[in-house]
This record gives sequence, structure tokens and C-alpha cells, in this order.
Amino acid sequence: MGYLGGLLCTALLVFATAAAAAESPVGTIKAVVGTAFVVRRGTAASAQPSEKVFRGDAFKTGADGSLGIMFADDTSLSLGPNTHIILEEFLFAPAKGELGFVARILRGTAAYLSGIIGKLSPESVRIETPVAAVGIRGTRLLVKIDDDGV
Repeated sequence: MGYLGGLLCTALLVFATAAAAAESPVGTIKAVVGTAFVVRRGTAASAQPSEKVFRGDAFKTGADGSLGIMFADDTSLSLGPNTHIILEEFLFAPAKGELGFVARILRGTAAYLSGIIGKLSPESVRIETPVAAVGIRGTRLLVKIDDDGV
């Protein structure tokens, strides 16, 4: 195959492995009430209990909607009516020292209860809002963002 061919195969294998890891589920939807959607790669679909959650997913609830999500590290995130939140980052590889949870809430109400990431590396947990980023140093957070971004 030759040196360059071997390098190309190795590069493709590393790329494919990284892409597969990026596509691994990071959590599961546990509860859905009323109108709730998952937006993945620009496509919205009705949220369903037991549906897998991926890094980069956005979640939207309607006026009658709520959603409960459980993550791989036992973090729970509950969304109230008229909520829009994006899961920006979820890293959970404690053996490698890779831990992180970043969510951006654009509007609505969200309750966060920390799991293993928040206990092992609280500085790695952040909830971003239109007006501030909140670093989680405890185990619980409730945030409400009105439609005007406050």
C-alpha cells in the first residue's frame, strides 16, 4: 500500500472514529407532556420518551409542553412551557479527564440537577442565557428567561 496510502487509511480511520464518537448519544428523553420538539441538524421532530439525545440538539416546548431529560452522568434537565434550549456541549469521559456540560437557554424555564460532571468538575458546567453565563457550583439551578431575554 505504501507509506502515503497507509497514512491516508490511518487518517480516515481517526476521522471516522472521531465522527462516530461525536454521534454517540449523551442522554435520553424521560418524559414528554404536551407539545415538545427536538431540533437536530436543522430538522424538528416531536420529542418522544426514550428518544436518544445528542450533543448539539435543541429542545423546544409549546405553551402546554414540558420535557424531562436524563444525561449519561445522571444530570437531569427539566424544561417548562415555551422553552427553547440548546445542548452546546456534553463531555463525559472521567478516565480521560474530559468533563463538560454547556447548555444555552434562549427562553423559558429550565431546572438543572447536577450529576457526576457537576460533582467531579463543577467548573465544567455552564448554563448560558441571553444576559449572562452561569457557572454551576452547587447541585441545583432553576432559571427563567422571559420572551424579552431577561
